[in-house]
Amino acid sequence: MDTPALYATAWAVLPPLIAIVLALITKEVYSSLFLGVLVGGILFAGADFDGVVNHVLQDGLIASLTDGWNVGILIFLVILGIIVALMNLSGGSKAFGGWALKRVRSRVAAEIATVLLGIVIFVDDYFNCLTVGSVMKPVTDEFKVSRAKLAYIIDATAAPVCIIAPVSSWAAAVSSFAGEGEGISLFIRCIPYNFYALFTLLMMFALIFMKFDYAGMTQFERNAIENGDLFTVEDANAAAADAAEQGSDNGIVLDLVLPVVVLVVSCVLGMVYTGGFFDGAGFVTAFSDSDASVGLSMGALVALVIIIAYYTIRRTISFSECMSCIPEGMKAMVPPILVLTLAWSLKAMTDSLGLADFVSGLVEGMSGAAVGIIPAALFLIACVLAFASGTSWGTFGILIPLGLAITNSHPELSTPIIAACMAGAVYGDHCSPISDTTIMASAGANCNHVSHVSTQLPYATTVAAVSAISYVIAGYTSSPVIPLIVGVVLLLGTLFFLRGREGSYRVPESANINRAAVE
Repeated sequence: MDTPALYATAWAVLPPLIAIVLALITKEVYSSLFLGVLVGGILFAGADFDGVVNHVLQDGLIASLTDGWNVGILIFLVILGIIVALMNLSGGSKAFGGWALKRVRSRVAAEIATVLLGIVIFVDDYFNCLTVGSVMKPVTDEFKVSRAKLAYIIDATAAPVCIIAPVSSWAAAVSSFAGEGEGISLFIRCIPYNFYALFTLLMMFALIFMKFDYAGMTQFERNAIENGDLFTVEDANAAAADAAEQGSDNGIVLDLVLPVVVLVVSCVLGMVYTGGFFDGAGFVTAFSDSDASVGLSMGALVALVIIIAYYTIRRTISFSECMSCIPEGMKAMVPPILVLTLAWSLKAMTDSLGLADFVSGLVEGMSGAAVGIIPAALFLIACVLAFASGTSWGTFGILIPLGLAITNSHPELSTPIIAACMAGAVYGDHCSPISDTTIMASAGANCNHVSHVSTQLPYATTVAAVSAISYVIAGYTSSPVIPLIVGVVLLLGTLFFLRGREGSYRVPESANINRAAVE
């Protein structure tokens, strides 16, 4: 591939910028992403029409769909869609929803239960998003929690939880960029410095217990509570997915719990298998050396076979009905797969334009600045890079090696610098419209994707601003305690300030009534 004239210049930022701005303005994600890909092709090939078409098709769409890692993720998503379809057809999701409604007696409890389930499923963010959404939708719907708010809760307990869980696909990804034998230990040392992830979890609990929302979320929550409209922005895909999840009235709670447990165990075993656990490697070592794409798809396939056997033996649904869930589950995953394919293609365009090298040059030129500012500066650059590219793992690969190089001359800042790179990458993964995790959170909540992005962005940016201040403090202290305390006080103070301002929406007490529990 020839190097374009605009390689590693500010022009490399234009394709993702166009896709993001258009998606937020038009509220239409497919065309916005494709236009971003097309602009990338034009910037790469110039006025050469054949070159533009070949670059977009061969180096973008086709390359994305033939990449081994991407194909493994797509297989994993398709199998997840089939398993969700099976759980819904069996009535397991409906049974669990009915069971939970008799025990969850307030809107606050429904939202907290969603958060806790997201924290428990820490193994992988994709699995987290789809599972939590499928299980908790009936419960949150009963208390008129908008789908935008549900998608925010799902998304905020996906990547932020995975990045502070040593046994997760994210820990494996981060560890792979560190020196041999140092990966997991470095990851664990970074946990108390991962301010964005920790403050995101704090913000979720604070918003739930303070019973208010602000910015774009107010419209969605007010419309859900006062008018019973959970969506505000209609989405044909979401409506169709909801209709497909009605399920049987003969299911029991075990019809959902057992498949979820089997899926979690199978995915964990699949990941450590690819890392050599059954060949003698330790569990932690196997996880750090695992291939998440292969391990997750392998685990999901094994789980699918076990789940079909369970339903058939229990006669919850017949074998032929299980087989009918295969195309249904695949159809349910078509929208997120399409968005993921376009997002991956957009990343291919930015890679060919040297976005990573452009950002690397900015970082290297900044390393001689005031030493204490380096963690905060790397955090902000990671935020911008991950938001523009839609990939946290790609951001890890760009910035963590640079961070490690900087720590050679500033070893006292090694932990906050690497943690800042990780935290900034999580911000981008959390709220970028072209992030795979953001797409999966929308799919898990059956929420319009642009609605999710536009309502989540102010919340994520609030936490990012507080985190940046904490990283400035961390750069001049030798402990995470002081920046954590300052960050917590600043975040809670900001939320109390916003709660008292005109334009925020306070949840009325009447919204807490649980008719199912009362009856």
